[in-house]
Amino acid sequence: MGRPRAYVRPVPLVLVRGGIRTLHGTEECKGSRKGEDVAKFPKIHKRFSPEPTNKILTLPNVISFLRIISIPIIMVLVMQRHLFAGLVILALSSISDGVDGFIARRYNQVTKLGQVLDPIADRLLIVCSMLALGSVDVLPWWVLLIVASREVVLLFGILALANNGYGPLPVNFVGKAGTAVLMIAVPIFIVAELGSGIGFDVLHYLGDACAIWGCCLYWMAGAIYIVQGTQVLRGVDPSERHKTSSAADGLSGAATSDGMRS
Repeated sequence: MGRPRAYVRPVPLVLVRGGIRTLHGTEECKGSRKGEDVAKFPKIHKRFSPEPTNKILTLPNVISFLRIISIPIIMVLVMQRHLFAGLVILALSSISDGVDGFIARRYNQVTKLGQVLDPIADRLLIVCSMLALGSVDVLPWWVLLIVASREVVLLFGILALANNGYGPLPVNFVGKAGTAVLMIAVPIFIVAELGSGIGFDVLHYLGDACAIWGCCLYWMAGAIYIVQGTQVLRGVDPSERHKTSSAADGLSGAATSDGMRS
C-alpha cells in the first residue's frame, strides 16, 4: 500500500493594494508578462490574474454602471405592476453581470473600481428587486429581511477588515451559488404573477423553494466570510492549526502503539 497523502488546508488570502496579503504579511504579485513574479507565485497569479488597474472608463465598468442605473427603473416598473417590462430589464441586467466579468478577464480590463462596483451592483439588484416585489405582495417579506440582515452583518465585517488594511475577502462558491439562486427566484416570482392557473401556482411554489435555498446558501456564505474575516483579524493560520493538531494526533498514536507493544 502507498503512503497516505497529507491533507493541507489552504492559507486564507486577502487582496490588498500592491499584492496579496496573507496572515503572515503582504506578498508582492505584480503578474508581469515577462514571468518574473509569475514564476515566484505561479498559483496565486493564476487564481487572481489579471492584476486590477486604476482605470475608470472601461467597458466592464460602464456595464456595471448601467446595471446600477437599471435598478430604480426595475423598481418603478414592478411597483406600478408593469411586471413583464420589469422582467425584461431584470433579465438583461442579470445577463450583463456575467458579460462584464467575462470581458474584464478575457481582455485584461479588471480594475479596482470594477471589483467594488460589481458586487455592489449585484447586491443592490437583489435587495431592491426584492423590496419592490415585497411592496406589491409578490415576494414574502421574510426573504427580504433575511437577505438584508446578512448584508448589514457583512458590511460591519468589511469595515473591520478595511480598518486593519485588508481588502474584501475572495468570493466563495457558496456565495456565488446563493446569489444565483436568489437571482433565479426573483424572475420566477414575477412570471408567476403574470397569469393564473395551475402552471402559475407551480411557478410560485418553485419561487418559494428557490428563495428558501437561496437564503440558506446566502447565510452559509455569510458564515464562511465571518469565520475567515475573524481568523484574518486575529492572525490565526488555519493550516498551522491543522498541522499542530495532526502532529498531536501522531504523537498520541505513537504513544498508544508503543504501549501496546510493551
